[in-house]
Amino acid sequence: MFSAVRTQHKGVDICINNAGLARPEPLLSGHTSGWKDMLNVNVLAVSICTREAYQSMRERSVDDGHIINISSMSGYRVVAQSDVHFYSATKFAITALTEGLRQELREANTHIRATCICPGLVETGFAFKLHDNDPVKAAETYEHIQCLKPEDVAEAVIFVLSTPPHVQIGDIQIMPTEQVT
Repeated sequence: MFSAVRTQHKGVDICINNAGLARPEPLLSGHTSGWKDMLNVNVLAVSICTREAYQSMRERSVDDGHIINISSMSGYRVVAQSDVHFYSATKFAITALTEGLRQELREANTHIRATCICPGLVETGFAFKLHDNDPVKAAETYEHIQCLKPEDVAEAVIFVLSTPPHVQIGDIQIMPTEQVT
């Protein structure tokens, strides 16, 4: 993917990592394959894309780039729902990786910024993938409150990208007004 971006656009100045995969795999009875899938998508792929984006910026002397990780409120709290405990662990990892990235960017004496945007419940197909064997349960996820829309998250990205170069937005937590946790 990054080779194609290099060929078509010369490189990456802004990287928005928006990986998210949840499987109903509890800690006490989950399948290793489901845990690996979540780690591969939610943690490893984000880390690889981040590294490649930074290398692209460095190769072209881009000193004002931005790496934005779209994570989840699950990276800040653990809900009492065993099916998503491992997923939460992967999102906690993104919170830590984003802060580690910010520190490494400072150590590298660059002005490239790193931000973590953590939405709460967004009305997407996410619950239908998590509960792919129970579409009724998936649909109920979005019925009890007015959820965020993908456009709400996009507005947060636009806000982060519109800040002056001397402003570092580390984290944004965004959730529906009616969401309890």
